[in-house]
Amino acid sequence: QVHVVESGGRLVQAGGSLRLSCAASGPGFSNYAMGWFRQAPGKEREFVATIMWSEAIYADSVKGRFTMSRDNAKNTVYLQMNSLKTEDTAVYYCAVKYWRPSTVQSEFMYWGQGTQVTVSS
Repeated sequence: QVHVVESGGRLVQAGGSLRLSCAASGPGFSNYAMGWFRQAPGKEREFVATIMWSEAIYADSVKGRFTMSRDNAKNTVYLQMNSLKTEDTAVYYCAVKYWRPSTVQSEFMYWGQGTQVTVSS
């Protein structure tokens, strides 16, 4: 069992920056592929970013603005969000799967409870 906890969400103005953190418990963190997903009000949850080693994959909507990274020594991944837009408002979820990174939600086995990001105009 892997326990996943997100943090860092808050209210921020458009154009601002925010860094989300996600800590995952359990052995073998370096073998986890990690993903960020988000769900805006009234919309389905969507892919944001995923990482296995050092190279991340991003959704087109966040490419060039968001950066995902990981610190295996801390069992933590981060999502640095810059140039935030009102449409980035959502609950952001962190998820864990083994080995290969993926953009597919159903492939992720463990999920956190989410952290709210609200971008005001």
